[in-house]
Amino acid sequence: MCRHLSKFAPIFLLIALSGLLFLLRNILTLENLSFYTRSKPLQLLNSSHTDVAQMGPLPPYRNLTFCSHLEPTPDEALEDRYLLNAITWPKPPAPVPFNQTSDPVHSLFAILPSEGRREWRVGDQLEALVQMHDFQGRPKPYGGDFLVARLHSPELEAGVAGRVVDHLNGSYSALFPLLWGGPARVEITMVHSSEAVAVLQRLREQRPDRFFFQSLFRSGKLSETTICNMCLPPNVPQEPLCNYTDLHTGEPWYCLKPKLLGCGSRINHFKGGYKTDLITNKEALLFQSRVNIKVVLHASGPDGINVLPKKTGPQSLLHLMEEVAYDSPSGYYYHGSWRSFGGTPARQFSDSSSVTRCLTGKVIHMYGDSTTRQWFSYLTAFVPEFNLRSPEQAGPFMAVDSKHNILLKYRCHGPPIGFSTVSTSELRYVANELDRLPGGPHTVVVLSLWAHFSPFPVEVYIRRMRHIRRALVRLLDRGPGTLVVIRSANLRALDRDVSLNHSDWFSLQLDRVLRTMFTGLGVVFVDAWEMTLAHHLPHDVHPPPAIIKNMMDLILSHVCKS
Repeated sequence: MCRHLSKFAPIFLLIALSGLLFLLRNILTLENLSFYTRSKPLQLLNSSHTDVAQMGPLPPYRNLTFCSHLEPTPDEALEDRYLLNAITWPKPPAPVPFNQTSDPVHSLFAILPSEGRREWRVGDQLEALVQMHDFQGRPKPYGGDFLVARLHSPELEAGVAGRVVDHLNGSYSALFPLLWGGPARVEITMVHSSEAVAVLQRLREQRPDRFFFQSLFRSGKLSETTICNMCLPPNVPQEPLCNYTDLHTGEPWYCLKPKLLGCGSRINHFKGGYKTDLITNKEALLFQSRVNIKVVLHASGPDGINVLPKKTGPQSLLHLMEEVAYDSPSGYYYHGSWRSFGGTPARQFSDSSSVTRCLTGKVIHMYGDSTTRQWFSYLTAFVPEFNLRSPEQAGPFMAVDSKHNILLKYRCHGPPIGFSTVSTSELRYVANELDRLPGGPHTVVVLSLWAHFSPFPVEVYIRRMRHIRRALVRLLDRGPGTLVVIRSANLRALDRDVSLNHSDWFSLQLDRVLRTMFTGLGVVFVDAWEMTLAHHLPHDVHPPPAIIKNMMDLILSHVCKS
């Protein structure tokens, strides 16, 4: 009997392999279908961002990083292509003299009448028309300027981010939902001219090496310092390299090999600096503080309106915003407090007892940059920090309340991280850290990675977020009930040097990628972009305490709900 069966063993094996191939093919088909379903929101841009009237066909995929050997898979390349198309930005048709570039002082906006009448009510939409002019006072004939807009009321401590639509002819529409009764003023700011954005695009694509890092190598009394980066540019002399590519994620990292020491003697990582000679004198004119970086535009008439009580009926904008979340802001300020749309309303946690009750029995893991560390520091006012004697900037940090069974942990993300000094033993990639967590209903994961990726090609950020997304899917599968909180980028103070490496335009591009890649994953999104844009306090890479409290109230509202 066994001998007869053995004759058919090759046939059985062939059938089994055919079945396995059929199964794998169908799995890939379903994954592709899932990707196209997730990609649907790519056509829709967030309310606080600049929409472009017409974008044209998808560009061919190009791997713009110096890591030319890190080619994505076909599915990854397809996702990259759609993501890159979603952040496509119009470029000026040709270089022009400085006096023909966008001048915020000569540019104007006007509030348009509401449906032919000068009356606005809560639930309506307010529109302001912007016309950009150059330094000679002539209307600009093309778009591409980076504008942000908000509607605010200092009297009511209210504010909401607006949506800017680029008509590609020098004119823009700023659209605002009217969410409160009483006074409301329009504020439109030119962050960068279209000509400045073109320079930023060139730097991001061609000179990501403008921001570099270093590592110290030491053995006994001998020490050396060399330059490090994700992938060193091809014009670097062919010197021996130390390859520190992560074995699990494949994230690349290299250092020039020390002349006398081995690659295993690397002991730390730190920010090296940035190059300052990468733009011409003419291009430098496009980045002048108080001239063409973050300058508020003037109104040609009144810059404010008075909003009457809302209309009744189901067709008001307030109802529409709940139904069409992608076309509405994520929330707004009123009496200084953030009010969210389309989800868990933000509660106020005004005393330590309410915070402690909310956190009781929770383990909170925070990963990211210094904007995540702000959140950790906020919570240590309620949960005592345990002194790990870690570096003040890099961590890791931990806080413990054994009485209420609360554990808070913070760890910075892996390179590129521009902190002063991080021990190589503490350089961890977030995806790997997530894979070590069991997860579950008592676990909260908080993520914020954006600020340190600004100088690099967008593909670098996409690859990092893809690894984290896959790790989160695995975590949510093995630990159902895990609460995942993801923080977006926020606006910051800008001068010329900061603009060339960490402009809000870079942050906006990363923010769009982040929102799209994690859509549909069931995570809580803290819209730091809108929360800083809508607030009256000045922009800062580390938002001031009033904004941080509103962010934490929103997070705690979700923690208590879970």
